[in-house]
Parts: sequence; C-alpha cells; structure tokens
Amino acid sequence: MEYSFDIALVVETFPILMRGFVVTLELWLPSLAIGLAAGFLLALARLSGSRLLRGGSLVYIELFRDTPVLIQLIWFYYAFPIIIGVQLSPFAAALLGLALNTSAYGAEIFRGGIQSIARGQWEGAKALGMRHADVLRRIVLPQVFKLMLPAFTNRAVEVAKMSSLASVLSVHELMYQGRLLSSTYYRPFEILTTVAVVYFVLIYPATFLSMTLERRMAGKG
Repeated sequence: MEYSFDIALVVETFPILMRGFVVTLELWLPSLAIGLAAGFLLALARLSGSRLLRGGSLVYIELFRDTPVLIQLIWFYYAFPIIIGVQLSPFAAALLGLALNTSAYGAEIFRGGIQSIARGQWEGAKALGMRHADVLRRIVLPQVFKLMLPAFTNRAVEVAKMSSLASVLSVHELMYQGRLLSSTYYRPFEILTTVAVVYFVLIYPATFLSMTLERRMAGKG
C-alpha cells in the first residue's frame, strides 16, 4: 500500500513544534553556559595543590561521566527533592541534570587544555613575579582556548541532543511535542520526520563549526 505524506499536517502542527523548539533552546543554552562555567572551576580544583579538592572534583567528574544522562535527569526530579525537601519542576530538574553533566565533561576539556602548556611557561611567568591567577588568565588560557574550541563545539552538539531526554520528565520541549502530536494524529512519520529536520537545522551549524575548526587546527599543526 502506497503511503501518502501529509504535508498539510506538518504545516498545521509546525507552530506547536516551534513552541517546543523554543523550550529546547531555553534548556540547551543555559545548561551549556552553566556547565562550562562550572567545568572551569572543577578543572582548577583538579589541578590544585589540595588533595581534598583534587579528590572531590575527581569523584564528581567520574560520577557524572560514568552514569547515564537519563538516569541523572530522572534522579534529580524524583530523588533529589527527598534530600533538599523541595520538589523541582521538570524543567528545573532537566536543566540541573544537563548542566552538571556538562560541567563534568567541560572540566576535562579545560584540564587537558591547561596541562598542554609547557611547564616552563608557568615557571618563567612566576619568575617574573606573576601570580598563578595572572599566569592562567594572561598566558595559559589565550593559548589553549583555540585548541579547546573544537571540543567545546562538540560538547555543545552533545548537549543539544541530550536535551531531548527531558521529554521523559514531561518538559514540553521539541521531542515531547513531537511524541505528543504523533500519538494524537497517528501520523508519526510526518511529525517525527519534521522533528528530526528541526533538530538537524539546530545542531548542524555547531557540527559544521566544529569540523571547520578541527581542519584549521590540523592545518596549523
């Protein structure tokens, strides 16, 4: 039996999918920004002279890297409120889970970049009387930031894709709206294909940027 693609249904439901798309952006961008900022602090803890800070940050990073993201989101919605005594909204739980997961991966990106700088540069700057924070800000980070950009863009792509997991908490993002519409109209092919196309349009620019940066870095190398 020949299947007829219902373009009229796509046009009719597209505004609803766009509302989900907005929620996806509201989830993706803050979780990425918060995660990378927290990841930088975690990287500094991993590289600090304090055994307590190094050990604590290592446990945190491995905990989030070695457990499924879906479990983390569900845990923050159902289990974390038992500890803090406050029920989080589905959106807040998803945002917290994604941000903390991103911070663990971001920490390793920062740590690898910082450790790629030759020890002699640190020692030379300190011999000139520069403080550790100044060496990091004025010498180390400007050099490694370009090297870390491809990894950061890859991480941004991963967070965008992971945001679809928030649909299991009934966060009304793009995937949630797609599932709801496909079950309402019994036309999953049209709806879910449109959802996939919207995700592609959202994610591909970051993927293209990552590939471009990697090629340029390889050319310079």
